[in-house]
Amino acid sequence: MAGHSKWKNIRLHKGKADIERGKIFGKLSREITIAARMGGGDVDSNPRLRMAIEKAKAASMPADNIKRATQKGTGELGGEDYEEITYEGYGPGGVAVLVEAATDNRNRTVADLRHLFSKYGGNLGEGGSVAWQFERAGVLLVPMEGLEEDTLLEAILEAGGEDLDNDGENFEITTAPDILSDVRSALESREIPVTSEEVVMIAQNKMQPDAEQSVQLLKLLDAIEDHDDVQRVATNAEFDDAVLENS
Repeated sequence: MAGHSKWKNIRLHKGKADIERGKIFGKLSREITIAARMGGGDVDSNPRLRMAIEKAKAASMPADNIKRATQKGTGELGGEDYEEITYEGYGPGGVAVLVEAATDNRNRTVADLRHLFSKYGGNLGEGGSVAWQFERAGVLLVPMEGLEEDTLLEAILEAGGEDLDNDGENFEITTAPDILSDVRSALESREIPVTSEEVVMIAQNKMQPDAEQSVQLLKLLDAIEDHDDVQRVATNAEFDDAVLENS
């Protein structure tokens, strides 16, 4: 499992995620609206909404924007009717790519994604073509600095966590999605800081494209992530460190 976010972390460190603030807020607003629509506007009883709002706050999204997005979801304010759709495809080298989108126009979104896959040497697949290779999991990030791995491992096992790894800067903890918030609470009760909480799709079997394919695949993943309608992207690709650093 571990390292699922490595290519994203490299992307951030190299400034590749320097999307305009409005685009970032737009994606966050959609997630808040959908979460509120599905589970109500109370963060205490809606873990998905709580996670979405925490992520928005971490991105310095204004409180008024968060409130409006929540009210759109609960029906207190009018707004777009977003639909959640998962798209499946293949990148260069035949790697699996799973795209989670929130759109108010599925025809536009699928046309745009088909174009991006084709542009970067991949192709959009049929429903069910790659999703079977992924499982949904909860992931928590905890800074490594000043924290012993054995201490953290003991805490997460007691709380029901399933796996622990690191990316050199953060410990990456995997849990079942339905106990993600419980594991976080257990860690924070021990004064272990949690910097990120998210439910993601993780590939069960990895494959490593060659260097040329990896460069092209990174371009594809970046382009997909930058699309306004795309909320999350997952792949079963493993990247060589040198390719990531030089991409």
